[in-house]
Amino acid sequence: MSKKSLPIRKILIANRGEIALRVIRACRQLGISTVAVYSTADEKSLHVKMADEAVCIGPPSSKLSYLNIAAVLSAADITEADAIHPGYGFLSENAEFARLTRECGMTFIGPSPENIEAMGEKTRARKIAKEAGVPLLAGTIDPVPNVEAAVFEAEKIGYPVIIKAASGGGGRGIHIVRSSDQLRSSFDRMSSEAGAAFGNPAMYVEKFCENPRHVEIQVLCDKHGNRIFLGERDCTIQRRHQKLIEEAPSPVVSPELRERMGKAALALCKKVNYENVGTVEFLVDRDLNFYFMEMNTRIQVEHPVTEMVTGIDLIQEQIRSAAGEKLTIQQSDIQINSHSIECRINAEDAVTFAPSPGLITALHVPGGFGVRNDSFVYDQYKVVPYYDSMIGKLIVHAKDRDSAILKMRQALDEYVVEGIKTNIPLHRRVLATEAFARANYDTNFLEEFLFKNE
Repeated sequence: MSKKSLPIRKILIANRGEIALRVIRACRQLGISTVAVYSTADEKSLHVKMADEAVCIGPPSSKLSYLNIAAVLSAADITEADAIHPGYGFLSENAEFARLTRECGMTFIGPSPENIEAMGEKTRARKIAKEAGVPLLAGTIDPVPNVEAAVFEAEKIGYPVIIKAASGGGGRGIHIVRSSDQLRSSFDRMSSEAGAAFGNPAMYVEKFCENPRHVEIQVLCDKHGNRIFLGERDCTIQRRHQKLIEEAPSPVVSPELRERMGKAALALCKKVNYENVGTVEFLVDRDLNFYFMEMNTRIQVEHPVTEMVTGIDLIQEQIRSAAGEKLTIQQSDIQINSHSIECRINAEDAVTFAPSPGLITALHVPGGFGVRNDSFVYDQYKVVPYYDSMIGKLIVHAKDRDSAILKMRQALDEYVVEGIKTNIPLHRRVLATEAFARANYDTNFLEEFLFKNE
């Protein structure tokens, strides 16, 4: 496909850090100009230096800069951008932002506002999944109005249950409850926290799946009704519902299970006429039954492992889909015969997990065949304390899982970051365990591993 064939000529990236750089690189390969936006704290960030143009949109506070819709749209207007890529986080799943982008005559590089609204509210998403025939854990379809209703539903389902914020996301707004007394004493607090965090205090009740794995399906859809899935990612290694290590394919998913999960994800997409990229997240129990958890209507942090095992540039596909192009890839083209692992590199203490902003006084990133480092930091860069602590993602690609683990361990040993603390030592410890080597773990692994090593 000719680079000049796309109607999009300039994209504003409404984000920062490594994802902003990732989008800039994809745009350059498509011959598209880029505009970076930045807060005053990010003036020296690499995405500002690499973009064709850059506009300051406010002070360090996210609410006054990266979450400031008026400022972002104004920056797009004055630079004459004809499209906006939201990355992940910030405004990426804000239906109103997507709608306003469209009303301003620009292309939103992501799903439609209607898609975002349909899947963004968790109880509504559960209702759609049920109608699409996607497996669900027992639970309420509508939010519970009060604590007594929550207790009634929980006792009907059977403890333990999870109380979830209807508008939650990113692993937040999730509470495990093991008794009616615990639920009665904490429901109002959980609802208040949800209201403060997500602007919606509504909660719903779902059966708690003991010792599950977290497996997600990457989907790719165009505006013409063509839909495919690009295999799965295993995101089971996580701390407090925050992903830490991801891999593709999942070491427990067979080709037959992959096909069933993929078809379920596409049934959900068909139900809402989904367009662009998205991720349908599932819990997988010990018996390899899978259950719908949520859908993320954006590019995921962990998308590189899918790119590595499929050879497909997901950011370029996002742009092509948003521009109205038909998919040039068919389901039969997706053949997964290799393995990829990603470690999130965070500026935090590897023991206490306390953030560790500050000046990077020395930096050496690993390299070599099959090693990829998606990062925005450099030697003498000052990591600021205002945003997420992730400073990069280390990704490896190899012929099989054992080879990928060995390659990642070697890469982690090469990785040097001085001046601040990072979680690299934790990654080294996890990848050296027999449990990880044998893929014998669930979502509780990291907490149990840390407890044993205290």
